[in-house]
Amino acid sequence: MPTEKHGMQEQRHVHKEDTDFKITARRNKLTGLWAAGQMGLSGPDADAYSKEVVLADFEEVGDQDIIRKLVGDMQAKGVSVTEDLVKAKLLEFEATARDQTPQPE
Repeated sequence: MPTEKHGMQEQRHVHKEDTDFKITARRNKLTGLWAAGQMGLSGPDADAYSKEVVLADFEEVGDQDIIRKLVGDMQAKGVSVTEDLVKAKLLEFEATARDQTPQPE
């Protein structure tokens, strides 16, 4: 029989997973907006592209799917970009997303 303490631990774990998901989605949106700007997109086009980037992260576990999309799209538009630059931007925007997302107590 689950104890109250176990239930609270479970609840904290679920809340942390939810927060991590929100941080990752926010990071991907911010990275998508950055990439959109690099490709000359703005306004609704940039917003639509950032949503594509968020959805691309559901293709496989880890960041390789989003890195592949960003590098491929940017290079196709003639933007000089490397995987290392995209990885650095993901880290930069993850920190921003953490600052913008309420954390569990």
